[in-house]
Amino acid sequence: MTKPRKLVSFDWAIKRLLRSKVNFDILEGFLSELLKDDIKILSILESESNKDFARQKTNRLDLKVANGKNEIIIIEIQYEHEYDYFQRILFSASMAVTEHLAESSAYSEVVKVISINILYFDLGHGADYIYRGQTVFTGLHRHDELMLSNEQRRLYRQVSPREIFPEYYLIKVNNFDNVARNTLDEWIYFLKNEEIKPGFKARGLQQAKTRLDIMKLSDAERIEYRRYSNDLHYQASMVESSYGLGKLEGREEGREEGKVEGKARLILQMFCEGEITLEKAEAKIAALQSDYPAASFWPEILAGLRKTSPGCLKEEATRYKTSSKSRTTQVRRLAKKKT
Repeated sequence: MTKPRKLVSFDWAIKRLLRSKVNFDILEGFLSELLKDDIKILSILESESNKDFARQKTNRLDLKVANGKNEIIIIEIQYEHEYDYFQRILFSASMAVTEHLAESSAYSEVVKVISINILYFDLGHGADYIYRGQTVFTGLHRHDELMLSNEQRRLYRQVSPREIFPEYYLIKVNNFDNVARNTLDEWIYFLKNEEIKPGFKARGLQQAKTRLDIMKLSDAERIEYRRYSNDLHYQASMVESSYGLGKLEGREEGREEGKVEGKARLILQMFCEGEITLEKAEAKIAALQSDYPAASFWPEILAGLRKTSPGCLKEEATRYKTSSKSRTTQVRRLAKKKT
């Protein structure tokens, strides 16, 4: 069986090929399958974040399109992990709303914004691979959804406030199991694998199969695409290396800090049981504290040292004494060794 021919990645296609009007049908196909509507793109809208993308070394791009329903659609593709990504898409949608409302226009002229986010990293916690977010007003007591009045429906030709507020789609590409159950899944398969299987019938995919074929690129375009692809791999490796090293160093530091805390509590227990003097306990604690001065357990340890009355000593001994006989033996051995 012939292996499907490799196609250029969708993000590179958006950067270099799909901004051309002759290729709008590919984007229209993807948007129509996702939004379950017949989407017609009128124009590509420039924003500050994508004007200079050709010179950017980043794993993010965005594209704004206007369709025939007075809607602004933002398409963002993100490779690198970003913890505040939810806040960023909220900001982007809000900016799109304000950018496309003339200064003297009524609020009724606010455009509908649809934010489509194609993600190649794990955002949030969830098992699905496509999520849709809408703004819904729900009653606190009757739990009903607030709808528009009859007058508002006739005026704005909408039924619910959710049709007015921005709408968000999160496509978590890596969660897709490579089983195309419908035409939208065929598009997700292409986004993940950069290939289109024989028999796929989703709108726009056949055009993509023809026009996004790597072998049909010019020599200059192929060189540029390879350079772009290699850069993505390099950046992904750098992120993974930095994250992995940071995580490893964090674990090592956590283990060392845990050992210091254990020693400090042993010293405090020895002091509470009267096995060492306050002066010696303070000296030992100070020596340990110099290694990890910002550790969160020091206030509790130092507070224990400040309680020097007999009653408090007994109370602290009870609090810090371990129930394990072996631990008590360890304390006494340490006391003999250190004193």
